[in-house]
Amino acid sequence: MSSKESSWKYADDLVAETPQIVAARAHAAEVGVESVSPAIGSQLGVIAAATAAKSIVEIGTGLGVSALWMLRGAPEATITSIDTELEHQQVARAALLDAKVPANRIRLITGRAGDVLPRLNENSYDLVLVDADAASVIEYVEHALRLVRRGGTVLVPHALWKDKVADPVQRGETVTDFRTLIAELAASEAVLTALSPAGDGLLQVTKIVG
Repeated sequence: MSSKESSWKYADDLVAETPQIVAARAHAAEVGVESVSPAIGSQLGVIAAATAAKSIVEIGTGLGVSALWMLRGAPEATITSIDTELEHQQVARAALLDAKVPANRIRLITGRAGDVLPRLNENSYDLVLVDADAASVIEYVEHALRLVRRGGTVLVPHALWKDKVADPVQRGETVTDFRTLIAELAASEAVLTALSPAGDGLLQVTKIVG
């Protein structure tokens, strides 16, 4: 194991997940849905807490791991989560309710994000998590930046895409899209951007103009 992999493992092993997150992670693994790593999940919780988030949009519900982490950090927040898989959302809802998240703070929308996002109000959300359909990541981040308020943050897990983004030898449309996204945001004066290498990467983008 490389020193980098050892550091990642150490960061993951350091995290103590709640029983609800552990169960949601296990359910996701059973059905082949990739969840954020524990280290990334804890970062989501820290960012949600640090921003005192009250309104969150999640693109890609999965089985609820990311939502549970964000709401652990921001327990007063309302979450709107979008996914095409109704059954997965039902499992996620049960996990959130088991974690004592009030039902009126959970809004699950079953549908394609590309159809749903244009209907959400711009400049209205504190956090937007983009974790669905990597082939559409640029489109979804554009929507996310429209939705967050000034000072709001867009979070993009898996931004290093299986360790391929940082390797110049690697090609492919998804890898190229992530490289383009990261480079353009880093050069933009409208946002502040940070890229964490933990897990499979977490791109953090805070809107400072608009």
